Amino acid sequence: MIRTPAAANDPASGDSSDGDEAGDAGNAIRRFDRLRPRLHGIAYRMLASVAEAEDVVQDVWLRWHGANREEIDNAEAWLVSVTTRIAIDRLRAAKVQREHYSGFWLPEPALSEAPATPDQLAERADDLSVAFLMLLERLTPEARAAFLLREVFDAGYDEVASAIGKSEAACRQLVSRARTQLREARPRFAVSPARHRQLLTGFARALESGDFAALQALLAEDAVLIGDGGGRVPSFPWPMVGARRIAQLFYAGARRFPGAVRAELAVLNGQWALLRFIDGRLESAQTYETDGERIRRILVQRNPDKLARIAAARGEAGGGDGWAPAP
Repeated sequence: MIRTPAAANDPASGDSSDGDEAGDAGNAIRRFDRLRPRLHGIAYRMLASVAEAEDVVQDVWLRWHGANREEIDNAEAWLVSVTTRIAIDRLRAAKVQREHYSGFWLPEPALSEAPATPDQLAERADDLSVAFLMLLERLTPEARAAFLLREVFDAGYDEVASAIGKSEAACRQLVSRARTQLREARPRFAVSPARHRQLLTGFARALESGDFAALQALLAEDAVLIGDGGGRVPSFPWPMVGARRIAQLFYAGARRFPGAVRAELAVLNGQWALLRFIDGRLESAQTYETDGERIRRILVQRNPDKLARIAAARGEAGGGDGWAPAP
């Protein structure tokens, strides 16, 4: 959350001689707050971390607050450029840190409200899903920024060039190459949100009951599970492959905690997903890729640091040793 000074909007704060300054500060806050969702959206898609995105937007606010705004012709372009450049720098540093990450790194999922219509849900998932954020990891920081600004936020190439400090021609090349890279790696299956939710509902019931046959039946034979424990809780340093192995894993968890496993549908990153609780404690956030008939990939976020915001939003505790590999 951006910590903007409330006093700037309060006519009782300060005497009348400061009226012009207070009015300017109030306008600056209103401008920033109007653009904050866009800035946060850019930062989150760049860094795949809610915490990092919040830090970036707070940093941008401080720079905006301290800037000589009379010299800024286009507030939105200025704020987007500053956000993008800070995010690029942070992403460079994050990529170095991730080389030493314990186990497999996954994006921090973001809890969101269910949209009013299935079409809105499908549109949001296209550029916000955890799977999409993982694809973006293939790109350089500059290419990622150029692609997101152009393809997701509909910026003109002049705006993209200004934001990342390259020529328009160079930005066109970056975006074109990024499109090709991502197109080749995108999932081949287009599944309606309703069908996706239906599959997850069945899987949630099987998770809670520990129904091995039902778990296995809902998984593709070559299904893949990837877990992120961040070195904080047990997870897997490599992907688990195969319907039987994955079903055994979840079956073992249900056997270990009989009657204590609860799986709830939630919208994470614009897509139906599952939150898994053990004795009322949020144990994991699970996002799924399906082909309309079976589950093909499960991304299991167990790192307590990356679950904290979801747990707090739901008034739950987060993290814990909720599931173990099958014996």
